[in-house]
Amino acid sequence: MSTLDSATIPIARVNGVALHARNETPSFEELRQRACTELLRQSAQRAGLLDPSDAPGLDGSISEAAADAIDAHIDRAVQVPPPSDEVCRRYFASNARSYATGERLRLRHILFAVTPGVDVNALRKRAEATLLDARTSDAFAEAARTLSNCPTGAAGGDLGWLAASDCAPEFAKDVFSHAGVGVLPRLVHSRFGFHVVEVLEREAGAAPTYEAVRGAVAKTLERQAFVTALRQYLQVLAGAADIEGLDLESADTPLVQ
Repeated sequence: MSTLDSATIPIARVNGVALHARNETPSFEELRQRACTELLRQSAQRAGLLDPSDAPGLDGSISEAAADAIDAHIDRAVQVPPPSDEVCRRYFASNARSYATGERLRLRHILFAVTPGVDVNALRKRAEATLLDARTSDAFAEAARTLSNCPTGAAGGDLGWLAASDCAPEFAKDVFSHAGVGVLPRLVHSRFGFHVVEVLEREAGAAPTYEAVRGAVAKTLERQAFVTALRQYLQVLAGAADIEGLDLESADTPLVQ
């Protein structure tokens, strides 16, 4: 890239603090994460938890002192009450399957991998078209062989028998929450990309009592409440900040996931 081209690249900033070097073009997702970190770092400084001279790196890195200050600041600013027993019981009643032990599924999938530089929107549309075909035809195995970015594609996408603990947590959460067999009605999103998933067979697991998993249920609800509260706090910080070169309000996903 020429010096002239580098000079024309807009720099994203939070209250005047650059989020990247002039010749760097981070993805929107990377910029969003850097902006969230910078909003919290500056807020920790205003709260007196971090030396005013502390500054982030242009590669998105922060000092150890800043990381500690952000953690302490979040602990102060974002607090959620523990869920009541009634709320925990309702959640368990609606999600009892996710707490079953020993359940196994025989699965096959078609993976559309999200890799650096890929057009995620175009990839999602391709995956959704494949999902529709898989639900309305018998071409799942052939689609896996020709389209899947997973080595299992050569075997028609066959993943074999899996327990929830064998899978990435976000994959297991989507797949094991569905009842019955067949192609799942929606794409499964994971750290690897978009999956078209078919449940071929099920082996039922043992369902625990509410009392046996009450602690786990409470932790799940506390985490959900914390993420929601942190997201709201970041939205408040973003609304009060001068943000250049990045429109956080147009994001398809929340500030915090």
